[in-house]
Amino acid sequence: MSIPPPPEPQGPPTQGPESPQDQPPAQAPSPQASTPYNPYAPPSQDPYAPPAQDPHIPYGAQPQPPYGTPPQTPYAPYPQASQIPQGPPGPYGPQPYQTWSQGYTPYNNPAPLNGMSVAALVLGILCCIPGVGVVLGLISLNQIKKRGERGRSMAAAGMVLSAFGLMVWVLGATGAATGFWDEVKDSARDNSSASPVKGECFDAPSGSLEGMTYDFDVVSCEGEHDGEVFAVVRMGSGSYPGDKKVTATADDKCYALQDAYAMDGWAVPDDVDIYYVTPTAQSWSLGDREITCVFGNTDEKASLPGGSLRNDATTLDSDQVAYLKAAHVLNSALDTAPDARYVEDDLPGHKAWAGRVSTALTQQADLLERHEWLGGSGKPVAALVKDLRAAQKEWAKAAKASDADEFYAHYDKGADLIDPQKSVTAREALGLATTPPSYDGSDGGGDGGGDAGGMEV
Repeated sequence: MSIPPPPEPQGPPTQGPESPQDQPPAQAPSPQASTPYNPYAPPSQDPYAPPAQDPHIPYGAQPQPPYGTPPQTPYAPYPQASQIPQGPPGPYGPQPYQTWSQGYTPYNNPAPLNGMSVAALVLGILCCIPGVGVVLGLISLNQIKKRGERGRSMAAAGMVLSAFGLMVWVLGATGAATGFWDEVKDSARDNSSASPVKGECFDAPSGSLEGMTYDFDVVSCEGEHDGEVFAVVRMGSGSYPGDKKVTATADDKCYALQDAYAMDGWAVPDDVDIYYVTPTAQSWSLGDREITCVFGNTDEKASLPGGSLRNDATTLDSDQVAYLKAAHVLNSALDTAPDARYVEDDLPGHKAWAGRVSTALTQQADLLERHEWLGGSGKPVAALVKDLRAAQKEWAKAAKASDADEFYAHYDKGADLIDPQKSVTAREALGLATTPPSYDGSDGGGDGGGDAGGMEV
């Protein structure tokens, strides 16, 4: 089927009379001047003779078709190749809209047969190499879809036969083969996420811990690195809960688990912040359920210095672990300070908080007294316990205060007794960090909690 070329543009008519008044009067046609049209009349004997001039057309005017000037068509001329609209941009620039996989020709030639589908069918019938027919069938189906070739049914038949042969081979395999396939499945399950595991350090390919990432380069913690994994949390099954739900879960879990990995908060530099790697809707559909909690620099584009931040039961001795566990009891209570910065704005809330701190001080003192300290750490720890007992009484009175002034009076005394500097001697004897971390007052005292001014012991 061909498309006729567009009509030639009409040129300007030959100069003739400019108005009907300038034209000579029309002469009445005579019977000899015009002859009725006879479609069966023989052609002119002289092929080179010029066409007869119609007496009704002024001399020099362009002859018109017998039915007058054709109306103007509403369709534009056939567009050139460069005028064909382009489709949406693809990975390599603008792409044309999808065309038929098999173009139309006047003879309607059949599409070629895909050779890979023939190979899949042959291997599926022979079953000499189980599984290969399945692979070849998948490849051929993809090629058929892209190229518009024939052989879909042959590829499908080859895949079915090859899969059957593979099943028979697996059922007849030895126990060693079964163990091999179990290891393959376990390996695939363990590597379902690109995130590193707890205790590993890594570099982000983009050099930043913000935004999207698809891979991590695991490196040694001894040198500079972008992040260090301190916890991995696995979410439940089901459909993707949404970005907000995943982020909220990461916030709750990661901030709660940091102390289990870095028990001595004093040993964590001030420029270290918490980040997390969460599943996306796309990775969730592939089985990704892990939230990876990470230590990184407060500047997401900066690195951490060499050395691991891990200090837990795997790196500390029994005395250090016992002291830090007792300290976490008080720190957890201090972290529950009310949102209201001033006692006058929420006296009941501050009284309830003081009651929780009082209870935690009692528990901390009991834990420290029951532990048998080795070496020279027993005496400084006993002095610290004495201060904790005195502080507990003041916080208990603050919890029963009748007004804000009374609360402040007991709160100030209790806060002085648990000032971080009072625990430096015991920490030094235990071999722990002795420089209290600095806290940003804008966030209510950081790890110290609320208006307690960073009272972490």
